Amino acid sequence: MSADERTPLLSGSLPATDSGDGPKPNRLRSCLSNVFHVENRILLAGFLISLSFSFTQVPLLYVFRLMTCDAFYDEHPPYTGDGDRCARNEIAAGTATQFSILGITTTLCGTINLFVAGWAVKKWGAKTAILFQTFVPAVRVLAQIVGVFAGKKTGMSIIQSTQLITVFGGPVGYILVINIIAGEVVAPVRRTAVFGMLQGCFMLGQSLGNITGGMLGDRFGIRSPFDVACGFFLLSCVYLMVSMPYIPPPVKTGKSKGRSEGFLAPLRILTPQNLRLSNGKMTKHYGVIFLCAGIFLGVLATDYAPLLIQMYATAAFNFTQASNGLLMSEFALMRGIFLLFIFPRVIGLGRRLLALKKGRSRPEFEQEEECGTDGTLTPDSLPTDPREFDASMGTIPSDEPVKPKRSKEDEELDPQFDLIFLRWSLVVDGGLTMVAAFATEPWHIYLAAFLLPFGSGSAPAAKGVITSMCPDSHRADALNAVTLVENIARLSTQGLFGFVFAALANVGKAYATFFCNAAIAVVGMSVLLLSHFPPDGSVIVDSAAEGDDQVEEQ
Repeated sequence: MSADERTPLLSGSLPATDSGDGPKPNRLRSCLSNVFHVENRILLAGFLISLSFSFTQVPLLYVFRLMTCDAFYDEHPPYTGDGDRCARNEIAAGTATQFSILGITTTLCGTINLFVAGWAVKKWGAKTAILFQTFVPAVRVLAQIVGVFAGKKTGMSIIQSTQLITVFGGPVGYILVINIIAGEVVAPVRRTAVFGMLQGCFMLGQSLGNITGGMLGDRFGIRSPFDVACGFFLLSCVYLMVSMPYIPPPVKTGKSKGRSEGFLAPLRILTPQNLRLSNGKMTKHYGVIFLCAGIFLGVLATDYAPLLIQMYATAAFNFTQASNGLLMSEFALMRGIFLLFIFPRVIGLGRRLLALKKGRSRPEFEQEEECGTDGTLTPDSLPTDPREFDASMGTIPSDEPVKPKRSKEDEELDPQFDLIFLRWSLVVDGGLTMVAAFATEPWHIYLAAFLLPFGSGSAPAAKGVITSMCPDSHRADALNAVTLVENIARLSTQGLFGFVFAALANVGKAYATFFCNAAIAVVGMSVLLLSHFPPDGSVIVDSAAEGDDQVEEQ
């Protein structure tokens, strides 16, 4: 029998125990630890909150249609014919107008909410901020229920006014804060993968919420999705209180305090970074600027694709509302599966292959020992852990000295592959979007919706790259900045490609819009080629704290 830490030193000194009973509690404890790991708790939180937001997305359209219909007949003679009394062009136009106003106010208030959420993280900490970003939408849904009760013009005005509450808590802010939590508590080597898995949970929650919300509205009445959404928001708040780790607000001292805690602090990330090279020379680093420019063009090219496919399928193949609903559910489901299960493995495999390639290309003497040519230790090889020092004479070390050596995890931490993946992801996404232009049968559209999610991953890869390019003290502002760039790009793409699609549809060439998407994606990839990480041995100097010698090494 092999000896372990439970084996008595003297036989017979302890009663015999069944050796098979020992490992079972350990295995159970290990299993529970894996299930309730902080990564899984964060992913479940993202799914629950996204599900809560999605319950009312589809019912809101029908609420506006019913209210517009009731308001129309208040000013016109009652409907006396057969069929749907709301099936009139005036009602359809009024519904579209109300929904467009809702979308514009949601986007504008959501952009302001982005800054509010970032400020809240610095003021009260990430856990308090995510609770606030989840509880405030519950209040907004309660106000929307009042609007549903009121109905007609009064109800529409109430629901439109509730969007102002989004300034203090909304979908944009909670996505930012939960990404900040993931960036703080997840190991750096897992950060990009978890960003992708988190977005996959968002997509699964959105897909399930859209389907469930429509079914609840049809079965139990138009108010029921709002009741369920409010309940799920409150349930999410309870879950966040018991499951999210406490992350204190960042402590700022000296000159950096006043500048880094400002409301518009994330905009400072979009300026050139001060870089001190290994030879002491100061220069400017523009990697973050080109990265954000490439992200903007990438979102501009690819974010309109789901809506574009719906519009093209409706115009070319007469897709109904049910067909488009199935199409978008398929798209969201496949994208969620890709980001949850495939994206992390691609990132891990790519990093290992890149690390292996770099290891082979390194000189042999560098791989053996990081020492000078005369045998003296270099700064990189100086011991930094007490266990690395040899034990003094006459003492017995508690464990073996640790060899000053770079761990395997650190070797796989090199985020260079994330940037490579981001560049080519835009090309793949643009190419798969272009496939829809060759559709000649309705099932071709479903095939395009099945393939398109395999070009996803640019958004989480961008978050992983920018958090690696910026100092750790600016990680929250970096995530805030990249989310702001994505929101501006989403707002721009709706206007740009809406106009392009309308212009090309008038001449019978609506399919050409997909080629425009692909062309902009290639331009975005070209811009990303100009983005690069700081050179090895360089130091990013925080201009706000340069006088205090507060620097972060890359």
